[in-house]
Amino acid sequence: MSEENIPEESGGEGYTEIKMGGGWYLTISLAHSERFGKEYVELAKERSGTKRSRFNLNPNHVRMLGEALIKFADDNEL
Repeated sequence: MSEENIPEESGGEGYTEIKMGGGWYLTISLAHSERFGKEYVELAKERSGTKRSRFNLNPNHVRMLGEALIKFADDNEL
């Protein structure tokens, strides 16, 4: 992948956002459920501070998802 195709990323511990264009960001954050007393990873599509789509992921599956995305990108020359 060329340097100019790498999306801008920012964040700190427990939070990352990737600028996608058109004012949209993909946010990845570590959250805690008060109801169930467990941590989870929230993936969200966000614009103007409003989350439009969210997906909660068990932290045990984060690495598998990352590796699957990399494999998908490699297999499809993305």
